[in-house]
Amino acid sequence: MRLLSTTCGLERGEIQGSKHMSVMMHFLFLLAAVLSCHGCPDKCLCFSQTVKCQNQDLDAIPHSLPANTKFLFVTGNNISHIGVDSFPTSLEMLTDLYLSGNQMETVDAMVFDNLPNLVRLDLSNNDIQTFSGRAFLLENKVQLLNLSRSFHNHSSMDVLQSVLQSGNLVQLTALDLSNNDLVILPDDIFNSLFSLVTLSLQNSSIISIQNGTLRAPPLLELDLRDNSLRDLPATSREEFDLKPALLVRLSGNPWRCDCFIDDMLLWLKNSTQVVDVHNLTCSDPKALRHQPLLQLDPARLKCLGNMKGVLETSYVFLGLVLALIGVIFLLVLYLNRKGIKRWMYNIRDACRDHMEGYHYRYEINSDPRLANLSINSDV
Repeated sequence: MRLLSTTCGLERGEIQGSKHMSVMMHFLFLLAAVLSCHGCPDKCLCFSQTVKCQNQDLDAIPHSLPANTKFLFVTGNNISHIGVDSFPTSLEMLTDLYLSGNQMETVDAMVFDNLPNLVRLDLSNNDIQTFSGRAFLLENKVQLLNLSRSFHNHSSMDVLQSVLQSGNLVQLTALDLSNNDLVILPDDIFNSLFSLVTLSLQNSSIISIQNGTLRAPPLLELDLRDNSLRDLPATSREEFDLKPALLVRLSGNPWRCDCFIDDMLLWLKNSTQVVDVHNLTCSDPKALRHQPLLQLDPARLKCLGNMKGVLETSYVFLGLVLALIGVIFLLVLYLNRKGIKRWMYNIRDACRDHMEGYHYRYEINSDPRLANLSINSDV
C-alpha cells in the first residue's frame, strides 16, 4: 500500500522514528494515515481535501476520487466530452470543480447530478459546442459559473441561451462570459437568473445591448469593457437607472462622438454608476480620436458636416458607376457594329417596302380611273 501525499509520508516517518510508542499505536496511526489518502487516482496529486490532475493529457475525468474531495482540479488535459459517467459516484463534499483548458466540446445532461453541493464551476478556456440545459440538477447550489473563452463562434449563442434559460441556475450569483464571440445578446437571455449580481461580458465583441437584456437580474456589477459598443442607447441607460447600486465598466469601447451622443454625455456626467467614466474616449471621427468623453466640446459634435461628406462620397461613387456603365455600353456597340449596321439596313428596307405599299394605295385611291381599273381587275 503506497502513501499518496507528502503529509502522509511525513506522518509515517514520524511514526517509525518514535521509539516510545507501542506497536499497536504505531499500526493504528499508520492505518489512519493510509486511509486518509486512499483512493487518489493515478497522475493526480491528493492532499487534504484537494485533488489536482493537471496537464496530464487525460482524456476523461479520473474515477475513484476520494469521497472527501472538496476541491477538484482537472485542467490542461484533453477531455473533449463529459457525461453522466464522468462522476459515477456521489461526491457530496465537492464544492469547487475546475475543468478549464481541456478542449471540451460537449457537456451532456445529468453530468453534475452526483455533485449535489457544487458551488463553483470553472469551464473556461474550452471550445463548447453542445451544453445540455439538463446538465445541472433542478435544485443545485451552483453560485459561480465561469464560461470565459469557451464560445468561439456566434452560432454557439443558442447553446449558451439554452443553458442560462433552463431554470436550473436560480442560485447563480456570478457569471463570467468574457472573451467570447457573443456579438449580440438575446433580450431574454438572463431572465431566469434571479440571483445574478455579477456579470462579466468583457471583450465579447458585443456591438449593442438589446432592450430588456439586463432588466431581470438584480445586477450589482456589470463589466462591458473592450467590446464594440459605439453608443449606449437610452433604453440601456434607463435599465441602469433602475438599479441604483449597479456599477458598470465601459472603457475600451470605440465610442462614436457625433451629435447623437449628447444624451449619453449628459447621463455620464450626472450618473455615478460608470466607475471608469474618465477612461472613456472617442474612436470616431478622426479629429476627436482618443478625446475623453467628459472633455468633449458640444460645439464640435457635428452631424451635418459628416453627412455632407457622406453625400459627396456617394455622388462621386454614383458618377463613377454611371461612367463605367456608359463605357461598357459603348464597348458593346463597337463590338457589334456590323450586326447593328445590318439590323438597321433591314429595318430601313422593311420601312421602305411598307411606305411604298402605302404610297401605291394612295395613288389608286386618289385617281378614279385607277380605282375602277383595280375593281374590274379584281372581278
